[in-house]
Amino acid sequence: MRREAFRRVAAAAMAGALATVLGACSGSDSGDDKVEVVFSYLWAGEEAAALERVIADFNASQDEIRVRGVSNPDFQKQLTSMSGAEGSFDISDHFGNGVGAWASKGILAPLDDFIAADGFDTADFVPAAMSQMRYEGKTYSMPIALHAQMLLYNKKLYAEAGLDGPPVTTEEWAEQIAKLTKRGADGTITQLGYANAEINTSFTTLGFMFGGAWDDQSGRPTPADPGNVAGLEFYTDNIPGEYGVEEVRKFTSGFGEYASAQNPFYVDKVATMIDGEWQSVFIDKFAPNLEWGVAPLPYPSDRPGLAGTTQVTTSTLFIPRNAKHPEEAWEFMKYLLSEDAMVQFTLALGNLPARTSLLDDSRYNSLPQFSTWLDALRSPNAKSLASMPWSAEYTSDLGQAFDDIAEQRSSPAQGLAAVAEKATSYAP
Repeated sequence: MRREAFRRVAAAAMAGALATVLGACSGSDSGDDKVEVVFSYLWAGEEAAALERVIADFNASQDEIRVRGVSNPDFQKQLTSMSGAEGSFDISDHFGNGVGAWASKGILAPLDDFIAADGFDTADFVPAAMSQMRYEGKTYSMPIALHAQMLLYNKKLYAEAGLDGPPVTTEEWAEQIAKLTKRGADGTITQLGYANAEINTSFTTLGFMFGGAWDDQSGRPTPADPGNVAGLEFYTDNIPGEYGVEEVRKFTSGFGEYASAQNPFYVDKVATMIDGEWQSVFIDKFAPNLEWGVAPLPYPSDRPGLAGTTQVTTSTLFIPRNAKHPEEAWEFMKYLLSEDAMVQFTLALGNLPARTSLLDDSRYNSLPQFSTWLDALRSPNAKSLASMPWSAEYTSDLGQAFDDIAEQRSSPAQGLAAVAEKATSYAP
């Protein structure tokens, strides 16, 4: 708070001098010849600290632009700023599934002219990520970090169950889930063979694993695709359908916090889960003695062409249409997207790089078992959800359906058909 008070006093005392300087240096926002670019980012805590180190390196690398980072994890404030005639920041970050919605509102600046003028090579970026960056033929954002879903398994629980290793096919996985699930004398579940780390992402990933598609080529929702239904039926058949909704709910209600040493996977309550690459850092931090492994997602034995399926999600960078200094913001964005800066940032966060040229970079060897997630990004079966104006509404409707399906208030076919009906009313 003292820092804020000092800033207000200093700002008032220097207002006249600053106005004079700005008049002399029309392109600058500070008392020197450098243009100040405001980077309002959603990261906080350790992630923000890692980003500030990258910002400091950029500022030291040249003498024309000074980037000022502002940690502001508030989507609504982002939108409010971008909706005015003149924004409060020049560059920010978001998630890939939000690009279409914001681009359709006209609040993002297209990057294509910058890309063309500099000959910036977007072909080095993972295709599944780049598909979310474009809307109606234009590029509105660029990915800085990626996230991929893999199968994590508890080696200790596998050994106790007499299992040699993770499944290759979904049929093998179903057999392992049964062997890895334990009940007490009263029938209460004491260990679960599979539990969702996060229900929405895990369920959409299950759909992809069974050959489903959540959107068609034009980006329109296809929730009732037979593969999506089959993926969710796998879950209901092997968890609530097998052990009972009440028993599963009773067991999962006792789970500890996800990002803590009490995560159920870390304390031997859950044998397998679908989750992202950040677990390499999380496990090292919260459960360093855990015996664990990570493997490619299994595929149906009659669909070997689905081997290597994963779901890719993205952390992205964008320039708002009302940015004061879009050209300078692009220069900073290019720096963030450069190989060394991208490695520095993603390595600190335990995230995947967005560039295919970095998938073999030895600097990621310091992260335990990270190579499996890196390899997943090479797969032609790396999928992502479409980013369209209705993505938020679609995600919300899917989330409600997933809850109903997990609680067996509706079957996968019924629940997804209901979402398909709602999707007909989404704005074009």
